[in-house]
Amino acid sequence: MKLGFIGTGALASAIVTGLKSAPGDHTPVLLSPRNEEIAAGLAARYPDVRVAPDNQTVLDNCDTVMLAVRPQIAHDVLAQLRFRRDHHVVSLIATLSREEVAALIAPVERVTKALPMPMVASRQGATIICPPDPAIAALFGKLGKVIEVEDAAEFDALSVATATFATYFKYLDTLHAWLKNHGVADAKARDYVAALFKALGSAPETMPDAGFTLLAEDYATRGGINEQVLRELTARGLFDAFAESLDGVHRRILGR
Repeated sequence: MKLGFIGTGALASAIVTGLKSAPGDHTPVLLSPRNEEIAAGLAARYPDVRVAPDNQTVLDNCDTVMLAVRPQIAHDVLAQLRFRRDHHVVSLIATLSREEVAALIAPVERVTKALPMPMVASRQGATIICPPDPAIAALFGKLGKVIEVEDAAEFDALSVATATFATYFKYLDTLHAWLKNHGVADAKARDYVAALFKALGSAPETMPDAGFTLLAEDYATRGGINEQVLRELTARGLFDAFAESLDGVHRRILGR
């Protein structure tokens, strides 16, 4: 595989960084010159990563190409390029459907949608791909968990989950700030919160047969402090509002 990137932003950087930290990886990578600082930095760190003079050179020298341009400029950028029928194109453009991308890059026959997260830089997290593809699953498998999806509607629904990261960190920030306001040193409070939620994040893997509702019930001891916070937030409609926000993101992804 000769891997190329059209667009070299934070996500492309995360993929290349994770890939090059995987044991035994020797995949040659050719980057577009867009975002010169990121591209030059990656090329300086890894001997088999190079920067092309332009986007067309990436296409002319690669068989697998990842589209990592912003959706606002995707139409303009892709319309200027000449794709080959035998290119395997992986679109990382979240708000463009696979059909829309395929129309922009004709005559390409193999088009895969993928949604990796920035955490792939440290080879963590999960990447969803649609439709299933052994080569792309193997590639992203070097970067963490891969979930192959056959149905585009299921892919869109899974994509909504990625809209919750900032909210998660705001949740931790609220807890961190509360601890500081009650006399806990900044660093100590941060370390404690980070360690607690790292452990909680592994709970679904250590209890694979337990649903999330069961995990919540398991931690919400009757009459205990976990039950109190869960009951009070539920009564105030926090989780209903959260579900409504997810619905809004879903409508946005679907373009409604």
